[in-house]
Amino acid sequence: MGKEKRRRIDQITLFPIGAKLVTIVTFIVLISLGSITALVSWLVRQDLQISAEANNFETNRRSAAEAEYTFSKMRSDALILIHTITSGETDAQARNHVAFFLKQNPGIASVLFTDPEAGKKLLINEEFFSAQGIVPRLANEFFNDNEIAIERASLGETLILNATPRLTAYLLAMFFPAETGGAAILFSPENLDTSFGSGPNRSWLINDSADILVHADFENVRNGVNVADKNFIRDIQESPGRSRQFLAENQFIAYAKLSMGGCIAITGIEYDKVFEGIAATTRRNIYLTIAVLSLSIMLIWFFSKSISVPIKELAAAARKIEGGEFDIKLHSPKGRDEIMVLNLSFQKMCAALCIFGRFTNREIALKAMRGQIKLGGVQKHATILFSDIREFTAKSETFTRVFGEDASDKIVYWLNDYFSHMVGCVEKTNGTIDKFIGDAVMAHWGAAYTSGSPAEDAYSCVAAALMMRKSLYEMNKEHGRGDPGNPPIRIGCGINTGMVTAGQLGSDVRMEYTVIGDPVNLASRIEALNKPLGTDILISEDTWKLVGSRFITEEMPPVTVKGKAQPVRIFAVINLAGVKKGAQTHGPQTLADVRKLLGIAAPDITKVDVNAHEEKYKIGADR
Repeated sequence: MGKEKRRRIDQITLFPIGAKLVTIVTFIVLISLGSITALVSWLVRQDLQISAEANNFETNRRSAAEAEYTFSKMRSDALILIHTITSGETDAQARNHVAFFLKQNPGIASVLFTDPEAGKKLLINEEFFSAQGIVPRLANEFFNDNEIAIERASLGETLILNATPRLTAYLLAMFFPAETGGAAILFSPENLDTSFGSGPNRSWLINDSADILVHADFENVRNGVNVADKNFIRDIQESPGRSRQFLAENQFIAYAKLSMGGCIAITGIEYDKVFEGIAATTRRNIYLTIAVLSLSIMLIWFFSKSISVPIKELAAAARKIEGGEFDIKLHSPKGRDEIMVLNLSFQKMCAALCIFGRFTNREIALKAMRGQIKLGGVQKHATILFSDIREFTAKSETFTRVFGEDASDKIVYWLNDYFSHMVGCVEKTNGTIDKFIGDAVMAHWGAAYTSGSPAEDAYSCVAAALMMRKSLYEMNKEHGRGDPGNPPIRIGCGINTGMVTAGQLGSDVRMEYTVIGDPVNLASRIEALNKPLGTDILISEDTWKLVGSRFITEEMPPVTVKGKAQPVRIFAVINLAGVKKGAQTHGPQTLADVRKLLGIAAPDITKVDVNAHEEKYKIGADR
């Protein structure tokens, strides 16, 4: 797999299992707790609003009733007093009645009425003015300033004014019609403070001019605040209904119109205060949701480690397998779940792949696994090598004679050691082991993998044969002389280059990647010529033309191969070109040096009986 493709796969895994689980749990917690919180808040909010509106309306009703009762009582008491005074009583009796009345009504500051005989008469409650620290003349001045109100009262109107700013005491003035004409009374509305007091529901009283008469905040009364500029006040004054409730200025507003003086009792409660409790509960639910979510995320995150860590290890192992590394050790997971089963199965698969890699060519297995080898044959310009152990049959008989029943194990061990060295030489030069045929090895270069050109592939093949010569020489030095379990080995290599058909051959049950064609057959036949010609590495003319200048070679007599009309030129490979004579493993310069190095007797080619070996060729005379 290319680096770019692997990088794209790495980017796909940037959203790990832990993050996915956290996302899912977060979604579930937020949806569940959030939905419950929202639903409960909405339902409770509806109940709170209904309850708040009902309570606000009831508070307004009580405040209006209290104001209505107070004003009616003040007027009726004043009318009784006026009637008593003007009904023909003596001055002494009148004074007694006034004194008794003011004593029984300490909240009344003064009473003004029209006497048919004496004109306007003002009754002053001296004790009230003394207690408030104000002079009685202020009352007279106030009534003089409001002559128009007295005239309107004499015409049948009832008016209620705020006298507090003028008299500097908490007083209201009520002007009303009497039997003798207009009348007025100054009184303290402190008894209304309970109904119009502070609290969540705040009530206040205004007259027909929108002057504040009673308010929980006394400063509004003291300063004579007028609220006619407020839109909802105008709406209330213009409304034909006597009582109603609505939302204005972020408050629930209830009002009730009194039957006296055009007064209106208004009660309000702030919208936020109504839902303050549910807002606090909602906040607590949000905090609870955050706490539950945080705890869930921590638990899920640690739990996900028990899943993601083994899976990441498996993913890393899969990439190693993809890269051709089958011998992988995995940590055994804790627990008895699917991850453990997957891990154990993966370990078994790794072991099987490791064994599989030994039974087949590693490079071919990787290419097939990656989909780089497709069904069908492909024409390739390849170089093929065949190598064979000399006198293998005789050596096998020696093993059987010496070791008896253990001979098979001894032979397999001996061959595997030999093949390990030979396969290493092939793989180091980017060659591909095609198959093992008994004691023979078939390999090729340029079919499954190419070094870039047929000439480079051919060079790698011949270089591998020289490496096999050197490796075998070192092996033979380590074998004890006369050791029947490790007899010395001599091989012959045949190399040919040409166009072959490469592909997967076999059946639906078993297939292998191999090369077929005349160049393959010729390489096998050239290998067989090493024994009669006294050589260990022979190459064909086609190979020699590609790499002859890079190696020291000696041309052998041409050979007429069965199936070939023209004799085939073959060459013995001595060494790499330019290698100086020196160490015996590196310095052969002639075929004689090779024969001396490997202990091969120089044959008399003219006396070789070709048919005694195999009727595949005949040796011709030297050119």
